[in-house]
Amino acid sequence: MQALILAGGEGTRLRPLTATVPKPVVPLVDRPFIAFMLDWLRGHGVDDVVISCGFLASGVRNVLGDGSAYGVRLRYVEEPRPLGTGGAIKFAESLLDERVLVLNGDVLTDIDLTDQLAQHERTSAQLTLALIGVDDPSAYGLVRLNDDGSVCAFLEKPSPDQIDTNLVNAGAYVLERSVLDEVPPNRNVSIEREVFPKLVDNGLYGYQSSGYWLDIGTPQRYLQATHDILDGAVKTSVPDGYDGRSIALAPDAKVHGRLVGPAHVGAGVTIARGALVSGRTVLGRNVEIGAGAHIDGAVVLDGAVVGAGTSIIHAVIGPGVQLGAGCRIGEHVMIGEGVVLGAENHLTAGARLFPNVSLPDGAIKF
Repeated sequence: MQALILAGGEGTRLRPLTATVPKPVVPLVDRPFIAFMLDWLRGHGVDDVVISCGFLASGVRNVLGDGSAYGVRLRYVEEPRPLGTGGAIKFAESLLDERVLVLNGDVLTDIDLTDQLAQHERTSAQLTLALIGVDDPSAYGLVRLNDDGSVCAFLEKPSPDQIDTNLVNAGAYVLERSVLDEVPPNRNVSIEREVFPKLVDNGLYGYQSSGYWLDIGTPQRYLQATHDILDGAVKTSVPDGYDGRSIALAPDAKVHGRLVGPAHVGAGVTIARGALVSGRTVLGRNVEIGAGAHIDGAVVLDGAVVGAGTSIIHAVIGPGVQLGAGCRIGEHVMIGEGVVLGAENHLTAGARLFPNVSLPDGAIKF
């Protein structure tokens, strides 16, 4: 089976993480984010994957290579300019089989693609959308189904009196390549707005899926995805590496302070005496945590240095960052690669610092 992953976006909502790293290969726990998608696809019999890239495409290729490390064949197409979801699929058409799974490249999920494919075959559909129920339907475009599972309507930004379903497009669909006859080449086309409506009552079905589903495109959701992976709320191989304390600890990590699981601690990490690392935290390779520091529910990426007495609570610290002593980094703060903060700087309320900024002691009390 073949899949096409649409990964051409710039990931602007995840900046500054995506200022220097393409969103598909942003680190998530212990691997590039898109590696979770590749594992999920492989588990459902997909062995051939095409990735549609745009922004920083070479960075995606350099990290993932030919896919052999992930057990799949990987090929790449690079959009010359943003072409939208439909335009991107059309641009990749020459590489596609007669039937292909199409996936949005910013979703973490474990929905059952095998069952979705089986339904697609039973109904002789042209296109089968995976749908997922959400708690707050008012925040999404909704999909209404007939009794036989065919799609009868799309509801964009429905008013409260229009809401009679909580099903939304989960960003995974089985596509017969003949559908692309409806897509003009070399043009920006939204498959959701320009193609799906034409297929209503003409071979468009919805597959009501269950399981985990999350768009990781914001700092809050990136952290939620991290926590959910560590907790095992989404099916991944990460918990396979846990010890009896729900901690994945690299053999050469030096833990002199206190470490509470679930947590993932990379190679070369040092946690000094008196430090506390707790609450679903990820420490990348060669991270240094100073004496008396407190890290809770945070992501601290490769090579970052955290000063003595500094606290990081539900925040994301980019690679190579240096934080001085006594800093306070609060919820949903994101600090970009190579930032240097002197002692006693305080950041909160979702503040973001872009790569390579340097601030002296006490410069920010936010």
